[in-house]
Amino acid sequence: MSDTVPESEPVPARAPAGSPNAPTIPFPKRRVARAVAIDELAILEGLHPDPKTALDYTTPFELLVAVILSAQCTDARVNLTTPALFARYPDAAALAAAEQSDVESLVKSCGFFRMKAKNVIACARALVAEHGGTVPRDRAALEALAGVGRKTASVVMSVAFAGEAFAVDTHVFRVSRRLGLTLGTTPRRVETDVVALVPAAKLRHAHHWLILHGRTICKAPTPLCDACPVNALCPSASIVARYLARKAKLRSAAAPRRGGPAAAAPRRARAVRAPASE
Repeated sequence: MSDTVPESEPVPARAPAGSPNAPTIPFPKRRVARAVAIDELAILEGLHPDPKTALDYTTPFELLVAVILSAQCTDARVNLTTPALFARYPDAAALAAAEQSDVESLVKSCGFFRMKAKNVIACARALVAEHGGTVPRDRAALEALAGVGRKTASVVMSVAFAGEAFAVDTHVFRVSRRLGLTLGTTPRRVETDVVALVPAAKLRHAHHWLILHGRTICKAPTPLCDACPVNALCPSASIVARYLARKAKLRSAAAPRRGGPAAAAPRRARAVRAPASE
């Protein structure tokens, strides 16, 4: 939940010329068969049968604020920030009455702190004014709050209220593409394709299956395919293997050769200096 996803992310082809990361790993060009996709997800479910959010919270209000703060920030950093914030502002009414500068000082380490402080205060005021200080359960009401988009609303619905919602962050986006579950280039398209593969009752867990796999195995920029339990089914396994082979070849070609011009230069210099000392 720590990252946002751009509205569109084209399938990467090559890095710019001269880039130290060239070549990059392309996503598969075809979706896997539905049966394969279901088997891939079943493996991830077996690894994470009862997943939990990495964000610390005790109430829906705390979760909502924590998810807003997590944009472009790690969950670990948010967890270091929220204890002091919630000690001072334990509920929506308290936060609604806060001075922005005071909230800014408490959330500064989360990045984009001015905008985030502004959003959480405005969100709290709306909760007090329109929802009696409680967090609404439905998507439309959640998305009407300051700082809340579709992903944040989905997280609150699925985690705080055990609702049938599926959030797409950068890990979910990347892993879903690599597994061939979708060819979608936007979070909404990825959401639609994955939701079609998962029973409604398991949607709130599927989000975490993919996040945890992305954080531990299917990492960016290079996944750990040799350690991946989905390797035999994943269409990206062969793509990554070719990428690593090409990367190794480029690294080998760029390395200086023994006995080449760079190594010979010092010997030539000594040969020139020797007559001068006679």
